[in-house]
Amino acid sequence: MKIAIMGFGTVGSGACEEAKTAGGIEVKRILARHGREGYEYLNDIITADIDDITGDPEIELVIESMGGIEPAREYVLKCLRAGKHVVTPNKNLISACYKELMEEAEKNGVRLRFTSAVGGGIPWLFNLLRTKRADSITSVRGIVNGTCNYILDAMHDKGADFGDMLRNAQELGYAEADPSSDIEGTDTLRKTVISTNLAFDAAVTEEEVPCYGIDTIKACDIAYLKEKGLVCRLMMSAVKKGDAIEVSVEPAAFGKDSLEANVKTNNNLITLTAENIGTQSFYGQGAGMYPTGQSVIQDVLDIRDGKEMEIPAAASGLRADNSEAVRRYYIRHDRMCEHIEPLIDTFEERDGIYYCISKPIKVGDMHAMGHHRKEKGKDMFFAALAE
Repeated sequence: MKIAIMGFGTVGSGACEEAKTAGGIEVKRILARHGREGYEYLNDIITADIDDITGDPEIELVIESMGGIEPAREYVLKCLRAGKHVVTPNKNLISACYKELMEEAEKNGVRLRFTSAVGGGIPWLFNLLRTKRADSITSVRGIVNGTCNYILDAMHDKGADFGDMLRNAQELGYAEADPSSDIEGTDTLRKTVISTNLAFDAAVTEEEVPCYGIDTIKACDIAYLKEKGLVCRLMMSAVKKGDAIEVSVEPAAFGKDSLEANVKTNNNLITLTAENIGTQSFYGQGAGMYPTGQSVIQDVLDIRDGKEMEIPAAASGLRADNSEAVRRYYIRHDRMCEHIEPLIDTFEERDGIYYCISKPIKVGDMHAMGHHRKEKGKDMFFAALAE
């Protein structure tokens, strides 16, 4: 099979390397502004013109690894309309444009695959879809951002502050120069939307999901939770409740012996629960050149070999609804004000800082309070107490 790769950064080059190992795949074109050091031998096939790919009848499949929404969306649509299969690890694109792209693929009789968009090298979406064929999913949850997990794990083990561990993550290549998508929870949010919609044939959008990251966490939060035998992780969670889905992204505090508490460094742990099979968890590297590159090529091989995967082209009417979702939270803030005090069950005051355990609070209300205080520059962090 002759393919093209759009975008030749970490994932694009990883897919190129894995294609060599797989065999039977020829990279005929690479869409990029310039070559990449160490890949000078590919300079003759690099192009900046998408028409060199869409207009080539020999190219059967295109890997999109550009990232972002535009021009990735425009180029993917052109490829689908030109009768070419598309494989992408681009969570931004799939989260925002899933329905449009799936319908365009179906209309043109081609495949769109994206099982590497969540979990990187972990076969998460593949097994989620596989389980759905014979069972009914009731919930999905997990640690799906390696950068945040590295920071939280290092803070717990070393007692270091957030800023120091973020800089370490950047030096190691786990975090981007602009880490806001990771630490504010946006990356996890996109992966949550994709996982939720596939698990439940839903129509959840990013705007409907309460999302709070770890950008306001401090060493004192980690120390207090550690003292109580708890470990903080950034979690996605989606649970089917009747005709709706309770779905959120937020920090959560787990008992030190739980699976989530023992996910180390930049690894991911993603879990599904189904009516018959029960609970299954998937652990491993959630990102990186070779883990993600191999997952991309697995999709290419499945398409080449005619292995079908049932991915819904259009979502059902299931929507996000957190109106009945209630949890207890750990809350740290700088003063006991009249808005917070009625919500608190127990608290400790240390050096002018209040460490609280809340009464049951609606998820939406907790997130609204957190974002309001963040916008006002008020000092606050919260984490759901995992059951």
